[in-house]
Amino acid sequence: MLNALRRGALVLLALLPLFANASATPQQVVQQTTDQLLSDLKANKSTYKKDPTAFYNAVNGIISPVLDADGISRSIMTVKYSRNATAEQMLRFQENFKHSLVQFYGNALLEFDNQTVRILPSNQIEGDRASVGMEIRDRQGTLYPVSYTMVKKDGRWLLYNVIINGINIGKLFRDQFADAMQRNGNDLDKTIDGWGDVVAKAKDTEAGKQAAGQ
Repeated sequence: MLNALRRGALVLLALLPLFANASATPQQVVQQTTDQLLSDLKANKSTYKKDPTAFYNAVNGIISPVLDADGISRSIMTVKYSRNATAEQMLRFQENFKHSLVQFYGNALLEFDNQTVRILPSNQIEGDRASVGMEIRDRQGTLYPVSYTMVKKDGRWLLYNVIINGINIGKLFRDQFADAMQRNGNDLDKTIDGWGDVVAKAKDTEAGKQAAGQ
């Protein structure tokens, strides 16, 4: 259980967006946002544990303005499904996607205690895409590598994908979305409305794989 919670915390940390600062490098943006999150969590942890809604709202307030929600949503849906989605369906999926992540990984992040987070000193930038590395070390000394993929839109660096300890979150959710569409008879509304359950299944599946590998 503790390992599952810890990995959930790592996933949420890795999915945190990048603070909107047009003049900052991708690495600086990751550092600023991580510092902001952990500082807020440290100052308000006891309150958040008593009032999870306040915590979810705080995290969502950090995520929503700077996450490439449209890009991520279309990537998860793939062209096969997104090209037939209405604007309302895309917006609804974006909101369900953000809500499910905050709800599902929020409680795990509240267990974050005495782990160390280090942004790697170099980042790779190719045009409007960048990669930034992060290392998270738990209290037992286990190291979890994280790699962010960011895109530059309207002069801002936004989170697009992340690989955590070898798990490509974007690919994981693309596979889960395609599987859900098949199970739902290609009913897009049903898949969108049930996305929270899809995320839960994806996390449980990966937690089981990680536990079996130990």
